[in-house]
Amino acid sequence: MLNLERLRTLDALARHGSVSGAAEGLHVTTSAVSQQMAKLEREVGQQLLAKNGRGVRLTDAGRLLAEHAGRILSQVELAQADLEAQRGQVVGELRISAFPTAARGLFPTALAALRAQHPALRVRSTEQEPERGIAGVVRGFLDLAVVLDWYNKPMPLPDGLVKAPILDDPADVALPAGHPLAGRAEVDLGEFAEDEWITWAEGEFCHEWLMFTLRSRGIEPIIGHRAAETHTQLGLVAAGLGVCVVPLLGRNPMPAGVVTVPLKQRVRRHVYVVWRADADRRPSIRAAVEALRAAAETVG
Repeated sequence: MLNLERLRTLDALARHGSVSGAAEGLHVTTSAVSQQMAKLEREVGQQLLAKNGRGVRLTDAGRLLAEHAGRILSQVELAQADLEAQRGQVVGELRISAFPTAARGLFPTALAALRAQHPALRVRSTEQEPERGIAGVVRGFLDLAVVLDWYNKPMPLPDGLVKAPILDDPADVALPAGHPLAGRAEVDLGEFAEDEWITWAEGEFCHEWLMFTLRSRGIEPIIGHRAAETHTQLGLVAAGLGVCVVPLLGRNPMPAGVVTVPLKQRVRRHVYVVWRADADRRPSIRAAVEALRAAAETVG
């Protein structure tokens, strides 16, 4: 009899291509992955992994079993969804991620509501950038991911995912209180052509959006500083080191010395939640979406 958790480990190895990647995706140690694979090799009586430089690769038998593992895990997901739907109860475990400002702005309210309303549901949450959250849902390591795109730059979704809107999140420009434009009722992006921008890490979706948006208005941005967290960016603004785009979600409390001014362009990002279509009937999915939407109504 094949062990389901060991098949899940093999599937993670096949998808990530490394022991460390599988361990990260499964939220276990690398030694735990190696132990599970050793046990699985003893169960099937064949070598599933071979050394490949400093890493490992799947053998022919490993690739064959990994293909079956993917299909088996998908069928298990369908079975669990159907059983939950038949019972109509919000039970079991739900693994959910959100990008940092959504985790800060939505999770405390939404997850507390889920615990109060559905005590038999165990929720495990983590902060992940949208791309990693989507990848986690596709690979089966997450049940739900709260992700985003921008009004002028949508994020493509892989096939097999379902999404539901949570809120439209307006964004302003954050300025040092002494900035010449700090007292304005609204500003145009073109007025910041000579300012230094505080942005996200190179390659992150929000950074690429900012570069795309500024360049589409004829501005070649001057990048002064990079920071992943909104409150780190705002701290740099408070120190007079530049300006940044700051959405409403997760921005409070604002640090002293920072002023936000709306943009004439009315910049917004769309926040939504995604999950696999084969889990669509799970009552826990619906309950989580409802809790996230209720939490979004309190943002402001």
